[in-house]
Amino acid sequence: MAQQLLMPKATAVWLVDNTSLSFEQIADFCTLHPLEVKAIADGESAQGIKGMDPIITGQLTRDEILKGENDDKHRLKLSLPKVRVPEAKRKGPRYTPVSKRQDRPNAILWLVRNHPELNDPAISRLVGTTKNTIQQIRERSHWNSANLAPMDPVTLGLCSQIDLDMEIEKASRGIARPEEVAEEERLLSAAQTQNYRGREASEDGELDAAAVFAKLTSMRRTQAEVDEDEDQL
Repeated sequence: MAQQLLMPKATAVWLVDNTSLSFEQIADFCTLHPLEVKAIADGESAQGIKGMDPIITGQLTRDEILKGENDDKHRLKLSLPKVRVPEAKRKGPRYTPVSKRQDRPNAILWLVRNHPELNDPAISRLVGTTKNTIQQIRERSHWNSANLAPMDPVTLGLCSQIDLDMEIEKASRGIARPEEVAEEERLLSAAQTQNYRGREASEDGELDAAAVFAKLTSMRRTQAEVDEDEDQL
């Protein structure tokens, strides 16, 4: 029998509304991502979810909450729950509740569009679907393609932000970011810079010398021209 928090997101909603704990403390206790907790506080996530008091369920004590409010570095400790939940043995794709299975195509479309680096097995692990369904959505041959709308699987509750970040990080290893490639294209090597400056200085020197000689030539006057001007005076 494994000890784990009941209804993590509902507990996070209650802690955000009723305590002054930091996002990091709540995220650590509820096994969520700090950004997910911030989205709950901003009203962007977990809308319609009623907060669950962990004190009533016996999973957290008031003293433990006070310790966390007085010390930002304190990590909340889960009390022995009144109800023990057996540890889920995951084999194969993630299990998706029946009520959320209709949202899986929208989540797959969101992942395909926003994270093309994710392969089919990674998407299957995140939303609990089959490779055939993923392929149909990629090729726009799904029976409901016309009505699909991309939706964040974290917002839909199909996976956690931590799981999504881990899959993205795993898939992005060894792939150069677009901004890194652009930065490399903008930067020149030291040798190229020196050669460019040498050519620029040489070209400027030739232009300046030609201008000086042209000016001297125009100012040069013969003695005959000077005598002629004096006779006219």
